[in-house]
Parts: sequence; C-alpha cells; structure tokens
Amino acid sequence: MGNEVLFPGDTLGIIGDSSNGIRLAQTAKRLGFKVIIYATNEGSPTLADADVKIVGDFSDKAKLQDFAERCDLVMYESEHISSEVIAYLQKFTKVPQGSETLEIAQDRLLERAFFEQMNINIAPYATIVSLEDVYQAISSIGYPCVLKPIQKGFGPKRQQIIRKQTDIAKCADIIDMGTYILESWIPYNKELSVIMTRDYDGNLAYFPVIETRYKKNRLNEAIVPANVQPDVEEEVKRLAGEIVSGLKYVGALEVAFYLTESGSLYVKRIVPALHNSGYVFDKATNVSMFEQHLRTLVKMPLVDIKLVQPAGMVMIEEENIDDIRTQWVLKNNWYYTFFRYPESMRPQPEGYIIVLAESEMEIKQQIESTGIWDDLSKE
Repeated sequence: MGNEVLFPGDTLGIIGDSSNGIRLAQTAKRLGFKVIIYATNEGSPTLADADVKIVGDFSDKAKLQDFAERCDLVMYESEHISSEVIAYLQKFTKVPQGSETLEIAQDRLLERAFFEQMNINIAPYATIVSLEDVYQAISSIGYPCVLKPIQKGFGPKRQQIIRKQTDIAKCADIIDMGTYILESWIPYNKELSVIMTRDYDGNLAYFPVIETRYKKNRLNEAIVPANVQPDVEEEVKRLAGEIVSGLKYVGALEVAFYLTESGSLYVKRIVPALHNSGYVFDKATNVSMFEQHLRTLVKMPLVDIKLVQPAGMVMIEEENIDDIRTQWVLKNNWYYTFFRYPESMRPQPEGYIIVLAESEMEIKQQIESTGIWDDLSKE
C-alpha cells in the first residue's frame, strides 16, 4: 500500500448511507478534499455533501469499480458495509481500513476466536446449530443468557434472551435460520468504550474513555469523561491497545467493554469504523473523531487529543422530537445536529444533542431531569 500524503484537491471516496458518512463528508470538504460518495439510496443525506454522487447496490461490481478508480483513497463509514465489498474495492484503490478487521467484527464467532487468542475476558459462550445444542450448552453457560446469530446486523428480532428453561422452546422459530452463539449475560455496572486511531505505523492515539448507555440495542447516551477510577480507565486503554495491535487496520475504531461490580472488564465488541458514541467529541475534545480519522488516513500529523470539557451526547429518535422542542427554547448549553433522513430511510436516528456542563454528574442530571430518555435499559 502506498502511504503517500494526500492534500487538499485530492479525492476521497466514502461508501455507505449511515449518519457517520454525513459528518465525514462535511469534514473532508472543510479540509479541502473532493468527495465522491457511493450510497445505496438516492435519498441518502450523505449525498448532499458529495462532489460526485454514485447511487447503486453493493452488488453492482461495475459501479463499485468505477467509484474506486475515481478515488485516491476510499473509506467506509460504518461497520455494516460487507467486508466482501471492501475487499473488492481494494483491487482498484487504497482502502486503509482494509477488509480483514471488518470480517472479524461482522462474525461473532471470528470475533470471539480473536479475543480468545488475545487471552482477553469475554462472556462464556457456545456455538449453536440446533435446539438440542441450546439444551446441552445451558448447563455450562447458565441463566440468563442470550442466543445471537453469528452474523451481526440482524437486530433484536433474531435474538432470544433465555432466563429459564421454558424460554429455550422460544428459540425454535429462529434456530433454523443459521449458526448462533449462546452467550452468558454479564451482570455489569457500566458500559465503557474507547475510540482510538491507529496510523500506518501502528501508533495509537486515544480519545478519553466514554460511558455509554443503550436502549433496544441502539446507542442512546455517551458521556465523557467516564465516571470511573483512573486505574479502570488505564486498563480499558491498555486492553483496547492490545486488541488493536493484533489487527490490520488504519483509522478510527471503537472497543467496547462491560465493567462489573467487582471491577472486572469484559470486552463486548470491536467496531472497526466510526461509531456514534464518538459524536460526543464534537465538543468534548480539541479535535473531532471525524477529523482525527481523516488525518490518520491521509497521513496528516495527528492532533494530541485533550479533553476540553465534560460533555454528554444523546441520540434523537423520532419519538423524542416533540419533547425536544421544549428543550430547544430553554437550554443554552445544548447543541443540536440533525441528519434529515427522508421518510423512505426511516427508522434512523433523527440526530443527536451535545450537552455541556461542569461535570459528568451535572450532565446526567440535566438529561435525566427532562424525562425524555427515562426508559433507558440495559438491553
């Protein structure tokens, strides 16, 4: 791979329709690059910031080749782009993020095998291909546990939480759809994640550790700095660094963890792409996740990341819109970003809000006092 520096006027390609692409395209244009975007939906708001728009299926090899050959470098903005598509693009242009890490991250079995090889704490699991396997594995996995397809991206409809033996029968409807893993449910106090960039020489630059909360398997809240002891923050970064050192990847990525009451850390997953939790760095740090990612890929010097002030980020969903209007006229420390997805592409998050305050505690209190995000749950 040629590692030459790219300059303003050079052409960057972005593939994908997720909200990360919107911010990535805006940042690339601000830095002076030409931007070509490959999206699957002509209504995708990502295309609004493209110098050249290409709309096509991810299976259209002629269009993909044309896209790649026009770009000095291509990046994918979401972990949901097929690793096979990325491997194909690599035949025609540079894709510094590569396809190997994406392939690992998109397959729960490959990902767990990788973590085991690194000797890192993960939830106990078993491979499942039949209902009989669930009955046999439950004795070692224990209750509660979760049945998940090995391919990520199917969402909660293909998952089943098993709290007692009678729940196993509920797996019958989905078990014939492919290979699964049965994973023990880790009783955790907090979810933590760290976003970092890895350059072409393998050097790592870390953003501050984030405390995250999820609702129905979708990120709902991210707060920086995470309310944890310094030794926990150091251990999160150490483990994440160890994981990333074993990968062939250039750019920004996230490693997520569960923190238990006893202080143990279990790795939850790797996301070899930009992750929504990093939106919080728009205001929390002296460089955004998007700019640091781009700097890494085009070989600019990386910013020495510093926490500027505590910040919280909450995702705006369609059902929040009316309630948010109240905050719109009240809060002078809330900053809004809307994605403007068309009706044809919903459900997608409507956008996000950055909340600034003197401490993470004050941020949490402000968010909670609105009642808008009350039903956050550990799912």
